[in-house]
Amino acid sequence: MSARHRRLLTTTVAVVGAAALVTGCTGNTPEATSSAGGNDAASSNDETGDTVVIGFSAPAADHGWMAQITAAAQAEADRYEDIELRVAEGTNDVSAQIAQVETFINDGVDAIVLLPFDGDAMTPIALEAMQAGIPVINVDREFSDPNAARVTVLGDNYGMGISAGQYVCSQLADKPDAVVAEVAGIDSLPLTQERSQGFSDALSECGLDVDNRVAAEFTVESGEEVTANLLQAAPQIDAIWNHDDDQGIGVLAAITNAGRDEFFMVGGAGSANAMRSIQAGDSVLQATVIYPASQAADGVRLARLLAQDKGLSDLTDVEVPRQITLSAPVVTKDNVDSYIDSAFES
Repeated sequence: MSARHRRLLTTTVAVVGAAALVTGCTGNTPEATSSAGGNDAASSNDETGDTVVIGFSAPAADHGWMAQITAAAQAEADRYEDIELRVAEGTNDVSAQIAQVETFINDGVDAIVLLPFDGDAMTPIALEAMQAGIPVINVDREFSDPNAARVTVLGDNYGMGISAGQYVCSQLADKPDAVVAEVAGIDSLPLTQERSQGFSDALSECGLDVDNRVAAEFTVESGEEVTANLLQAAPQIDAIWNHDDDQGIGVLAAITNAGRDEFFMVGGAGSANAMRSIQAGDSVLQATVIYPASQAADGVRLARLLAQDKGLSDLTDVEVPRQITLSAPVVTKDNVDSYIDSAFES
């Protein structure tokens, strides 16, 4: 087994194990079920405790995935009689988000769940909250100082690339000269770089590489524009990985306009419209890789546990881990029914 293969296997096992830990945080409605097959069995964590006030702040909901982040956080809080969730207005203005956290600190909330617009810029105010004795749960975009958060809940961007690449390899095992294309997101973002690196690493395991690559901006318009350019530059393609299902609407529009269907496509993030297309089999879209929009909802659960001095019910120690990385499963026609109910709308 190669060193790289061991690395890929270790990554997969780690993220699956971490996801299992999150599903161990149980709600106080025993009849609740998880659309992704998690463990929602009742435990002592389900018992109503002292009311906890949780401040929540995230960027503006100008993207389907981000809108679902806030909606899922509120829905999770609504499951608990002992949570008061104070949701700040979504903003892409760093100064405004800093002011929101300052308000939470001044109000003396019990915990803060924060998806920062800019992790580096929000680090000082998160440190201030921690120093004031308010646990901060950092979601999706990491702070530059690990001391700025009690818990960090992350999607697995590198793992997304691994999952997409492994799926492409499984479909093209008999085509050593297959042409693989990639429609990335914003190249300056670490998350895009991590996704692309994971994709490249996984493809190399089956002797493939990325032959044609373009970068969009996570919008429908940019997805359509760059994909049109890609299709003109590549007269023959066997597979495309598109990093983001929201921009994927534009990607699919460009493919339809070009009349191309000789390849299959893998999406990214896991939108409902992408999953409906996979169910119907009405386009080249054959699969998508989940980037969970449940991260802030998990953050709310963890904030409640911390404020009530509880731990994850599936751990031996009465403790909450410092970091949880969620898995990046591939959704296909075979398993889409297990994921579509919790998918976000683009």
